[in-house]
Amino acid sequence: MKQIKHHLTEPLLMGYAAGTLPEAFNLVVATHISMCDDCRAALAEYEAVGGEVMADVDPIDVAEDALAATMAMIESGTLNEKPAPARVKNSIFPGPLQDYVQGDLDSLKWRKVGGGVSQMILPTSKDASVRLLRIPAGTAVPDHGHRGTELTLVLQGAFVDDEDRFAAGDVEVANEDLQHTPVAEEGMDCICLAATDAPLKFSGLLPRIAQKFVRI
Repeated sequence: MKQIKHHLTEPLLMGYAAGTLPEAFNLVVATHISMCDDCRAALAEYEAVGGEVMADVDPIDVAEDALAATMAMIESGTLNEKPAPARVKNSIFPGPLQDYVQGDLDSLKWRKVGGGVSQMILPTSKDASVRLLRIPAGTAVPDHGHRGTELTLVLQGAFVDDEDRFAAGDVEVANEDLQHTPVAEEGMDCICLAATDAPLKFSGLLPRIAQKFVRI
């Protein structure tokens, strides 16, 4: 198991347990949890508390034909979902992320966003966005701040900024108070999974011009 130093916050774990996070944030949280024993144990505690709360909630009546209607949908195939693609062994993408990516690193369709950085936007609900970022070793992401929350989970390599060093399994939780310039460490491209619920605030003119085209 990786030695993870930077973990999810309590509000994120509680929101995930309660089902109140945007899908994009859920994906980052689920992926980190699959890599982190500490956060997985903490989540289990929150889910246990939630179970106790639900046990005290008064039951709600459902329509008399609810069971029959559900069985009819099952028999007609309405509820059938496409089978999940087979997961790739020894992938840098943990299981929860593989279900979205449907491929491995070399098979993905990356799009250049400037400065050597590439991204692949993943399909999720519109209340937040999530993307894979590929930052060449030694490359800096343009200096930026945040209008909302950004979760950045490292899958391969590492990056450093004014706050700390983030390696595989680490997650950086950024908000409006953080202005930083992440730089991928030398030796290996840094692959990250990043989710945002608002556009970033770039300091430079060129990144601001390109921002609407790359949707970040």
